[in-house]
Amino acid sequence: MSQDNTSLQLEKVVDQAEDFLPLLGTDYVELYVGNAKQAAHYYMSAWGFQPLAYAGLETGVKDRVSYVLVQDKIRLVLTSPLQQDGPVNEHINKHGDGVKVVALWVDDAAKSWKETTSRGAESCMEPKTMEDENGKVVLSGIHTYGETLHIFVERGAYNGPFLPGFKAWNPYYRSKETGLKFIDHMVGNVGWNEMNKWCEFYAKVMGFAQLVSFDDKDISTDYTALMSKVMSNGNGRIKFPINEPAEGRKKSQIEEYIDFYNGAGVQHIAVATDNIIETVSALKERGVEFLYVPETYYDTVLDRVGEIDEDLEPLKKHGILIDRDEEGYLLQLFTKPVLDRPTMFFEIIQRKGAKSFGKGNFKALFEAIEREQELRGTL
Repeated sequence: MSQDNTSLQLEKVVDQAEDFLPLLGTDYVELYVGNAKQAAHYYMSAWGFQPLAYAGLETGVKDRVSYVLVQDKIRLVLTSPLQQDGPVNEHINKHGDGVKVVALWVDDAAKSWKETTSRGAESCMEPKTMEDENGKVVLSGIHTYGETLHIFVERGAYNGPFLPGFKAWNPYYRSKETGLKFIDHMVGNVGWNEMNKWCEFYAKVMGFAQLVSFDDKDISTDYTALMSKVMSNGNGRIKFPINEPAEGRKKSQIEEYIDFYNGAGVQHIAVATDNIIETVSALKERGVEFLYVPETYYDTVLDRVGEIDEDLEPLKKHGILIDRDEEGYLLQLFTKPVLDRPTMFFEIIQRKGAKSFGKGNFKALFEAIEREQELRGTL
């Protein structure tokens, strides 16, 4: 399916996606990390996240510590173990820092669990109610690709800072926000010939519909290739592209990810902004590193995408990519991996009407990634 049909396809998703699992949005994303205190400082200092809540020894939790950060509608939870052994340690030892939970905001967590498990999902948490002086929250959860979990969060009867068991976190230090608004989409990398399996999982178990697909003719360079399908829920608030490797002359970024992550997992989180130039400028000033795009990309880009509102020079200065579909255009830029293992990274995206995913930029993007792979000796 061509990217030009993406917007029409998104409209059809509402009809195709079965509404047995209405999702209100992304509730939070939880990363298991080696040092949550220092990771929290990084996301506050470099990314402009604000402190929200905390759980640990001071709140009666003995085996782990969690810091919750927020920026507009984005909530990050950073969790580290406090003792040897245990599931958090095992996850970090195997995968390094990475996304463990993609939590989904729902009206009815018990119903969400029943609907998904009855369609074949493996349960990781039966519905449970947590209460404190601020009300109650109902949680449930299922397994997805790799060791990633979806937790369903029902919080309509709760007005605390985050969840029961957490207290408000109000440190002296706060940084200025960088203009990040919400999670646009989250990309999962899976192994050879597993893409269709997991797309079918999201279709059958969660009622998602396929929004668009890209094959190795769309996403390839002289050296590497991959394939991708984008799954979306009915209202389009949750979009999960699923990538798998494809045959190429050298090792693709998906293979590199799977080798270092030791399995399938969340490859990148795309976060939206209303002004990508200001956001990227602020992030760069705070030390966030982005992929390098050659200046020659800009010699012909306007011939391909047509007129845009922005001046081309600041886009060129920061290496921001541009693409267009029949609904409008988008601006996007990708960070280098934010971890020592070449696994998870972020995408900054500003949509000016476009509902697609930057197909016209794939070649420039993946060549930029290959330059980094070559430096790492993993291409």
